[in-house]
Parts: sequence; structure tokens; C-alpha cells
Amino acid sequence: MRNARLIGIAGLAVLAATVALAQTTVNPLPEDQPAQTTPIDAASSTDMDPVAALATTHWGDPQAGAIKAGACAACHGLDGNSVDPTLYPNLAGQGERYIARQLALFKSGQRVNPIMKPFADTLSAQDMRDVAAYFTSKRSGAGSADDTVINDAASPYNGMKFYEPGQRIYRVGIAERQVPACFACHGPSGAGNPGSSFPQIGGQQSWYVARRLQEYRSGETTEANRTNFDIMAKVAKHLTDEEIASLASYLQGLHNRADQVATAEAGNTASANAPAAADAAPADSTAAPSP
Repeated sequence: MRNARLIGIAGLAVLAATVALAQTTVNPLPEDQPAQTTPIDAASSTDMDPVAALATTHWGDPQAGAIKAGACAACHGLDGNSVDPTLYPNLAGQGERYIARQLALFKSGQRVNPIMKPFADTLSAQDMRDVAAYFTSKRSGAGSADDTVINDAASPYNGMKFYEPGQRIYRVGIAERQVPACFACHGPSGAGNPGSSFPQIGGQQSWYVARRLQEYRSGETTEANRTNFDIMAKVAKHLTDEEIASLASYLQGLHNRADQVATAEAGNTASANAPAAADAAPADSTAAPSP
């Protein structure tokens, strides 16, 4: 019995020594130091909704986006101007926030597109901002509007050029049907409003604009946040097929004239500064003499 008591006392001593040693090796957190938390990283978060993850990003880096946008060039062009205007929309000059949100919608499945989703799936939220910033930095080109005359006695626009009803809707609207003028949100040249994430639509492919307007007119969407969709749905529901087609044609040719003039002047300056053909290369002495 005495031996058992001695062993028990010894065991308690060892336990006390172990606890004391453990306490001396712990560095308690000072009272005035905040606890360390792990910030939400959009690039590494796998369980966050792609659209919600955009709130954790910062403004995009165009240089970083140029590398990440390499896969986009096959359809949308190196500079964001479509390689095939009949198949792919333009991205050049489009607002950064708008492009990034559309990519997030594709990735989340809220905007259904079997071509775009695989590309969007590879991008983090910050990647989307970078890619968008790259395309925003590019200058959009423009096509041309259809100026053939409407020859349809049943049409209220009979005798007008095809794009003219769309031009009237864009600049004035249709008051009796509560259709506002499009330029109020998208600007005189269709450049959009980046602050409100209203997209650039000037110079966009007419088939793409028409398809989007028809989608808005249907009033059906899989987007969780319908705010922007419903703004357009209220406008498009009052438009006829003919008006949508005309508006889309007008927008395809809509552009900032100042940009066109600046581009032309830049081309003229480059031509004026280019060396003359005679100075650029020596004459070919073997060439046949002029008659």
C-alpha cells in the first residue's frame, strides 16, 4: 500500500511537471493584438459564387489581361474586334465592369452559353477583371448601317431607309409606347456608361444586338440579380421585330466620329513621315526600262 501511494505521488509530480513545461512553451496572444483572419481571395476561393467574387477584386491590369486574353483572340480578335462579324461580337472598348460581370455570369451558369462557359471556368474573378481591362483599352471599330429603302406598304416605316426607324428610337424613343431614347443610358455614340455598367453598343454586330433585344423582350432570364435585365426588358417589350432589326442595324454603324477622324489623321501622318520609295530601297538596275 505504501509503495502504491509513493507511485501515485510520483505520477502526479510528473503530470504537474509536464503541464508546467507545456505552459512555458506557449506564447499567448497579447490582449491588444487583433486575431489574424484569412481574407477571402477570389483567385483561390472555390465555393464562392463567381458573380459575388467580383466584389473581392481590384481594378484590372491591362498588361496582365493581354496574356490571359490569348484564348479569346481566336474568336474576338487580338484587339477585341471580331475575327468573324457574322459569328462573334466585338469586345474592344467595352466597359471593364460589364465584361467581367458577363464572364462571371457565364462561369456561374446564370448566362447560358456552351461556347463561353469552358473559357470562363478557367478564370478567377481577378482574371476576369484583367481580361476586361485589356479589352477596354482597345478601340472599337464599326460596321455600316443598312440604308436600303423599306418597300413594304404594310410597314409604318414604308419609304424610309432601313436604319432610320432605329435611329429615331435611339435618339428620341417612342413616347406613346413609353420607349425611352436609348442614348440616355448608352450615350450619343453608343459608348455606354462604365460607371453604371451600361455597355457600349455602338459599332456592335447587328445580329448580336437583335438577339439580345429579343432575349430582353421575352422577359425570361436565369440571372439571379435581374436589376439590369429588367431595365432593358421594360424597353424591349414594346418593340416590334422590324424596329429591333432597324435599331440593330443603326447601332452597327454608330461610332464616335472624332475617333474616326483621329484614326484617319494618324494614318495620314504616318504616310507623310514614311520614306519615299526611292529612298527606301536602291533602284533595281536589272529592271526593264520604262517605255
